[in-house]
Amino acid sequence: MALSDYTKAYKLGKKNYQYRMLHGLLPTLEVLDDIIPTKGTFSEVPLGLVQIPVDQIVGTKTGGRSNAFAANYMPILRETSEFARKWAQLSSSHEKEGIREPIKAFEYMNKFYVLEGNKRVSVMKYYGVVSVPGEVTRIIPNRTEDKENKIYYEFLDFYELTKINYIWFSEEGNFKKLLEAVGKGPEEVWSDDERLEFSSIYRRFMAEYSAEDKGKLSVTVGDAFLAFIELYGYKEIDQMTTKELKELVEKSWEEFSLLEEDEDVELKMDPNTEKKPLINLLLPFGISRLKVAFIYEKTPGSSAWTYAHELGRLHLEQTFPEEVSTVYYENVTLDSIDERIDEAIADGCNIIFTTTPSFVQASVKAAIANPDIRILNCSVNTSHRYIRTYYARMHEAKFLMGAIAGAMSEHNRLAYIADYPIYGSIANINAFALGAKTINPRAEVYLEWTAKKDIDVMENVLDKKVDCISGKDMVIPEEASRFFGIYHLEGDTARNLAMPLWHWGKFYEQMIRTIMDGTWKYDDDPTSKKAINYWWGMSAGVIDVVCSQYLPLGTKRLVELLKETISTGKFNPFSGILYSQDGIVQDDPGKSLSPEEIVTMDWLAENVIGSIPKEEELKEQSKPVVSQQGIEK
Repeated sequence: MALSDYTKAYKLGKKNYQYRMLHGLLPTLEVLDDIIPTKGTFSEVPLGLVQIPVDQIVGTKTGGRSNAFAANYMPILRETSEFARKWAQLSSSHEKEGIREPIKAFEYMNKFYVLEGNKRVSVMKYYGVVSVPGEVTRIIPNRTEDKENKIYYEFLDFYELTKINYIWFSEEGNFKKLLEAVGKGPEEVWSDDERLEFSSIYRRFMAEYSAEDKGKLSVTVGDAFLAFIELYGYKEIDQMTTKELKELVEKSWEEFSLLEEDEDVELKMDPNTEKKPLINLLLPFGISRLKVAFIYEKTPGSSAWTYAHELGRLHLEQTFPEEVSTVYYENVTLDSIDERIDEAIADGCNIIFTTTPSFVQASVKAAIANPDIRILNCSVNTSHRYIRTYYARMHEAKFLMGAIAGAMSEHNRLAYIADYPIYGSIANINAFALGAKTINPRAEVYLEWTAKKDIDVMENVLDKKVDCISGKDMVIPEEASRFFGIYHLEGDTARNLAMPLWHWGKFYEQMIRTIMDGTWKYDDDPTSKKAINYWWGMSAGVIDVVCSQYLPLGTKRLVELLKETISTGKFNPFSGILYSQDGIVQDDPGKSLSPEEIVTMDWLAENVIGSIPKEEELKEQSKPVVSQQGIEK
C-alpha cells in the first residue's frame, strides 16, 4: 500500500518537474546555501522547537538532497530505489501513528529550508499535513532599503508579539494594519487563546479563499485576509457559518483582485460627455423614477460639510422634479451606518451617496450584498471595485485663494487652518502656498491643524501676526461667524475677501445624467481591475471661488484669468519646478505632477511653516476619517 502511495507521489513530482522545465523554472528544490547572503551580512538566531507551516517549506539547506525532489517536494527517484523504499516506510509510519520526530530547518525571509528530515516533509506534504514540528534556526539579513527586507523586519516585530509565522504580506505596513484590524495594540503580546482563535479564523478563510483562487491571483492569502477582515470585521467573521463565509469570499473577489494593482484607482478628471444612442436615454432596469438617498454623518444645521451636500441634494430635486426623488438620513454613526444603508435600500432607493470617507467600508459591504444598487462614497483615492467614489479638486480653488492672500498681504505672513491630514488636504495646503508665492515671492504660510489635540489654533495664529487667514471653506446659516474663506482680522472682526465653493449640486446633477443617459456603464473598462474615483474640478463646475466686494478690481480680474486657465487645462497649479521643505520635488520646468501624485502628496511646500501631524498627535474624534484616508509619511 505504501509503495502505491510512493508511485502516486512520484507521478506528482514528475508532472511538476516537467512543467517547470518547460517554463524555464528551477525544477528541483531551492537550496538555501545558494541564495543566502554573503558572510557578515546576516545573523543567526535559534528559535527552538517551532510549528513550521508545511506550505512554507520550500527547499533544503544544502544541495545534497535537492535533486531527489521536484520543486513541490514530491519525489522524482525511481520506485525501485532505496530512497523509494524508505519513503514508503515513512508513509506507512505516518498512516499508523503519525510522524512526530521534529525535523531540523533554517528559516530565511519566512521560508523554511530543511537540514534534516526532507523525506518526512515530502510525506507530510503528500498527505496534506498543515504543520510539522522542527528545531529552527532563523537567519536574519541586515537591514536594507529593499521592500522585501522591510516587510521581513515588520514580520519579525509581529512574530515577537504573536509567535505566528504562517501569514505573509506583499506590501509594507500590513502587519501593523493586521494588529489594528484584530483589535490588538502595536506592542501587545498575544495569549495562547488569542493565537488559537486567530489560527481558527485565518484557516477557515484560507480554505475558502484557496478553493476559489486556484492560483488566479498573485497576492498572498494574508493580503486577501486583511482586506476581508477590514471590510467585515474580525470577530464578525468568527461568527459566520461556513456557507456564509464561502458566499462572501466569492462575492468579494473583485476586492481581492484589486490588491494586484500597483495603481488601483482610476481617476476620472471630468464628466463623460460621450453621447450614446437614443435607446439608452431611459432609466435603467425599467425604473420610471430614480430614488436617491443621501447619508450624512452630521446634520446640515451643525456641519458645513453636511450643509454643502444638503444644498447639492436640493439642487438635484429642483433640476429633476419629475425624474428624481430624494431622501436623507442624518446624524449617522459608524455603529448605525449599516442599518441606515439597509433602510435606504428597503425604502426603494436605487442610488445611495454616503458623504464621508469613514462610511466607505459599510458602503462596500452593502454594494457586495446588493449588486443592483449604485453606491457612491465621498472620498478620494479609495480602492474598492464594488462602489465608486467621488471628490472634488479643491486644490484648484486653493491656488486662487493663495494668490488672493499673497496679493492682499502687507507683511508676507499668511495662515492656513487645515482640518485632517488626509488625501487631498496636503495638496490644498501646497496649492495655497504656491498661489501665494506666485503673486508674492516672499509670502510664508503658517500651518495649523484643528484635528490636533491640546492646542488653541486661533491663539497660535494670532501669535504669528499674519495678514490673511485661510479658515474653514464655508459656514452653516445658523452661525453668525465670518471666520471662513480668506479673511483679514481687524480686532475681533473678520473681513472676508473670498471663499472656495464646493458645488455638490453640479456634481450630483451630472452624475445622475450619466445614469439616465446610459453613460455610467461606459466608465467601466472590462479589461481593468481599477476602482473608479470621480475627481472633478473647475472644468466641471464642481469647484469655484467667490470674491467679496472688499477685493480690489485688479485682484478680481487676476482671479478670473487664473480661473479660466485652470478650467480650460492651460495651467496646472503643480507645474514647473517645485520645492518642498526637504528640497526639490520636480526639476523639470515643462512638467506637471500627475493626478495620482497630487492626490497622494505627503510633502509640504518650501514656504509652508509647519508639519503634517502624526497619528498620536490627533484628537480621538478625527481618527475614523484619518484611519480611512490618512496620509502615511
